[in-house]
Formats: sequence, structure tokens, C-alpha cells
Amino acid sequence: MRQIVIIDDSDPDLLYARIIVEQAHIADEVLTFGTATEALEFLAASPRPVDLILLDINMPEMGGFEFLDHFEALPAHHRQTAVVVMLTSSPDPQDRARAQTYGVVRAYVVKPLDLDATRALPQICAVSVNGSKP
Repeated sequence: MRQIVIIDDSDPDLLYARIIVEQAHIADEVLTFGTATEALEFLAASPRPVDLILLDINMPEMGGFEFLDHFEALPAHHRQTAVVVMLTSSPDPQDRARAQTYGVVRAYVVKPLDLDATRALPQICAVSVNGSKP
């Protein structure tokens, strides 16, 4: 993968996720954002598409589901290759079910992210030729 974006309002969780992703050597670049608003602004302005977004659900101001609503409203060229993996402390089955209603969401991972789960992200993000989820 070329570029991964991690969005989480918790500085320790953001740092930990970044370290694990970098240790797994699955991306050329890892960008972190402490708010969903900052991430949306970046995604709307970025000339390069993002491959993966690791997204927390429970954040102040704009939560993960609100981010997904705004993300899906971006022009197609800003979200064309992006896949979202919900990375959350919420094991709530309702959150998991709600996440699955978004076509861009490929997985739901309960924190903490570990090295094995991180190394599996490229396979989770792979999309078949017909565009269906793996």
C-alpha cells in the first residue's frame, strides 16, 4: 500500500497504531489525524488517493460514522481507492452492524491493533476484480 491514514482522538492510541503499522511495513507512508475534520480536509485536498483509513468510532466533534457520511459525499476521485477499517474500543454488536452498512468499510477491529492483524490489512483491503468485498 502507498498511503494509510489513521484517525483517532486519543494521542496514545494514535501513536500506538502508527508504530504497529510502521513495524508491519505495509505502507510507504502513514499519516495520523486527531480529528475526523482534519482528515476530511486532507482527503478533500490531497492529489494522491489513500489506500486505507483506520477509523475510530467514538470521537468528539465528529465521530467515525459521521466521518463516513461526509467521506461518502466526497467526489469519487478523492475516495476511489480508499478502504476503511473501523479501529475501535467498542465491541458493541450494534456498532459493528452499523459499520457494515457502509460499502467502504471492509473490517471492524477492536483495539488494540496487533502486529498480526496489521499484517492482514493488505488482504482485508484487497478488492476483487468485480469490486465486491473479499
